Amino acid sequence: MNNLKSSKQEAVIGGLIEGNSIRSIERMTSAHRDTIMRLLLRVGDACEKIMDDTMRDLPCRDIEIDEAWCFVGKKQRHVSVNDDPNAVGDFWTFVALDSETKLVPVYRVGKRDFITAQAFLFDLQSRLKNRIQLSSDKLKAYVDSVELAFGADVDYGQIVKSYEAEAIGPGRYSPPKVVSVERQYITGNPDPSRICTSYVERQNLTMRMQMRRFTRLTNAFSKKLENMKAAVALHFAHYNFVRIHKTLRVTPAMQAGISSRVWMLRELIEVSN
Repeated sequence: MNNLKSSKQEAVIGGLIEGNSIRSIERMTSAHRDTIMRLLLRVGDACEKIMDDTMRDLPCRDIEIDEAWCFVGKKQRHVSVNDDPNAVGDFWTFVALDSETKLVPVYRVGKRDFITAQAFLFDLQSRLKNRIQLSSDKLKAYVDSVELAFGADVDYGQIVKSYEAEAIGPGRYSPPKVVSVERQYITGNPDPSRICTSYVERQNLTMRMQMRRFTRLTNAFSKKLENMKAAVALHFAHYNFVRIHKTLRVTPAMQAGISSRVWMLRELIEVSN
């Protein structure tokens, strides 16, 4: 249990989902950073259960998948032989997004490898009730993982983007320009006009804006993997059930028929009590 009053708990969680750091929330609410972290872990665990319980038998038809980089403890180039590679270094959040309802039915935090990609896609497949069109980038692990998870029961295509050489000097922190885009057919009969990863890439920006530990070129990062997983679970539960999508004018969960109403932030907290 957390000793904070419910109103202060809501203020803390509200600060977290709006991209504030632990230290800034400590200053704004006078709640100790250790108390904030314990609350995040508790609510994050509850949000993970909410996602697991509700994202079932989904009617999605058009799924885009991508992965967003982050790190825990230290960046990969600083990981030594004495470190546990499963606890520190570069980590990736694999995200699936329904391009029609903007629902995120499944995500997975792990290394950018075949094992994580396979677990991610098996999880996605188990939550769907019909054949889908699937779009991804050129990550090598996806092709074999999609075949293992879906077999022939999927229409799968990839977007292959080529970029110009990285700029040197002023402006080098800007993303490189895309010089060409190629659509590749991998499995089934995908509609070429729907082979796209634009929406899920936009979700990656939302993640970086609303989770401080994902913000690039700052000193914000996760010290422990469990903290990162809790923050990601909180983000996606809030995104699906609480946050009204500006274009849809409802939450993604409502658009997908999973929920009949907009959830209140305090409900995510109350479920964890």
